[in-house]
Amino acid sequence: MTQHSSGLKALYLDFDSFFASAEQLLRPELRGRPVGVTPLASEYTCLIAASREAKALGLKMGTPVREARQICPSIVIVPARPDQYVRLHHRILASIGRVVPVGAVRSIDELVCPLMLNEQARARDLALEIKAALAQDIGPTLTCSIGLAPNELLAKIAAEMQKPNGLVLIHPQDLPEALYPLALTDVPGIAKGNAARLAKAGVTDMRGLLALAPKQMRALWGGVEGERMQVALHGGEVTRPTTTRGMFGHSRILPANWRGHDQITGCVRLLLAKAARRMRREGFMAQALSLAIRSRAKERWGREERFAAVRDDQFLLEALGRLLHLAQTEGALAQAKSVSVMLWDIVPEAERPRDLFTTQEMIQLRGRWEKLSDITDALAARFGDCAATLGPQLQPPGGYAGAKIAFGRVPDLADFEGV
Repeated sequence: MTQHSSGLKALYLDFDSFFASAEQLLRPELRGRPVGVTPLASEYTCLIAASREAKALGLKMGTPVREARQICPSIVIVPARPDQYVRLHHRILASIGRVVPVGAVRSIDELVCPLMLNEQARARDLALEIKAALAQDIGPTLTCSIGLAPNELLAKIAAEMQKPNGLVLIHPQDLPEALYPLALTDVPGIAKGNAARLAKAGVTDMRGLLALAPKQMRALWGGVEGERMQVALHGGEVTRPTTTRGMFGHSRILPANWRGHDQITGCVRLLLAKAARRMRREGFMAQALSLAIRSRAKERWGREERFAAVRDDQFLLEALGRLLHLAQTEGALAQAKSVSVMLWDIVPEAERPRDLFTTQEMIQLRGRWEKLSDITDALAARFGDCAATLGPQLQPPGGYAGAKIAFGRVPDLADFEGV
C-alpha cells in the first residue's frame, strides 16, 4: 500500500524553559517551585531561564535577580550547570533518534528532523511518539513543543504557537491564512528593527507581509535573505550555502569583586586557553587574535593582532600580553565589566600556510611549543583545567568560564572533561 505525503516535511522540536526544567528534572526538590537560572552565582546578574511557575508570575529571561526576589520571595535561584545540560542534551538526542533521525541541532534545546516520504504521512503520530519516548527515557518534567510544516522555518513557527508542551501542524493547504494571526516579530528573523523597517514601507501585519513578492522582500531586506524568507513563509523549499567555522572565542561577565588588574588578566588568559584548546581539538590554526573589553558605561574597547598561522599557547599568550598592555595603558582595564577573546582568520592544520620569513630554527621551536600545548591539553582533559598551564591560571568565581552554551552552539562534552 502506497503512503502519500502530507506535505509535512519538517519536524521542529523546541524544549520548554530548558535550563530551568533541566534543573527541576535533575533536582526533584525543585519540581513545582518557581526556579530562576543565572549565568553565575551572583545577586547582581539576570535570569537566563525561568521555570513555568516563575513565568506565571511574570518572570522571564533578562529579569534581574533582585527584581525576581522582590516579585517572588520564594523563588529558588540556581547558577547554570552547562556540563549537566550538555550531558542531558545528548541523552535527549539518543531518545529522539530511536523514533526519527535528528537532522540538525539548532541549539541545546532546539532541533529539526527532516521527514521522509513515508514519515510525512504519519507525522503527527511521530511527534506523539517522540513526546512519549522523552517522557519515558528522560522524565515527564522536561517537556517540548513540536511544530510540523512543509519546511523548517514554518515548523519552527508552529512549535512556538502553543507553548508549553504544544503540537501544531501547518499543512501546505493552510497557507498563507494560518500565519495571519501572528505578529511580525513572531517570525524568526524579524526583530523590532526589521519590523520598524517594514512599517516604514507600509507593512504592519502578516497579511501585508505575505502579500509581498519575493523580490520586494529582497529589496526591503537589502539582500537575498528576505527573498528566502518569503519563499519559505509560503511553504517553498529554501537552500542555503554551507557555512564554515570562522572563529573560536569565549567571553565572560566579570563579577563585581573580580575587576582588578590581576583578576582580569587571569580571566582573559583562561578564556584564551579554553578557546585555543577547542581550536586544536578541531584541527585548526589561527592567524589573528582579538581582545574586547566592555566597560560599566557600556563603552567598548577592542584591539587585534595578526600573525602567521599558529596553534600553541606560548605564542598566543605572548600576543595576548601585548593586547592586555595596550588595554592597561589606554585605561580599558580600569572600567572593565566584561571581557572576550577571539581566535579568528582560522585555517585547517592540514593547510598550514608557509611563511617565507620563518627560519628552520623558528619552525623547530614552534613545533616544540605545539607539542607542549598538546601535552597540556591531554592533562587538562584528564585532570582539569589547571593540571598544567603556561604561567598562573585563575578560575573566576561564580561557576564556569569558557564552556558556555550559546544559541547555535552546544559545547562538546570534551569541554567539560576533567571538570
